[in-house]
Amino acid sequence: MTELPRYEYVKLADAIAAEIASGKLPQGAALPGERAMTDLYRVSIGTVRRAVVELRKRGLVATLPAKGTYVIGLPEPAGDAPEESEPNA
Repeated sequence: MTELPRYEYVKLADAIAAEIASGKLPQGAALPGERAMTDLYRVSIGTVRRAVVELRKRGLVATLPAKGTYVIGLPEPAGDAPEESEPNA
């Protein structure tokens, strides 16, 4: 089966999440402004805005009005979803 193409904003959110995971953007660090990210990642401002919304949904960043967007969490490792334990008999 062929993998479906991903939206550009998801690709950007994944790239920023990878920078957070690697420590390039540590907890408490401010993300660049929207205009700076359009130049840095070569995407439209709409793509940047949707990527930031996606990162907020993932719990990785928080946006403070008139202050900026800051890293507040780390991405969960892939495949490490909590498993239900079997009840003890």
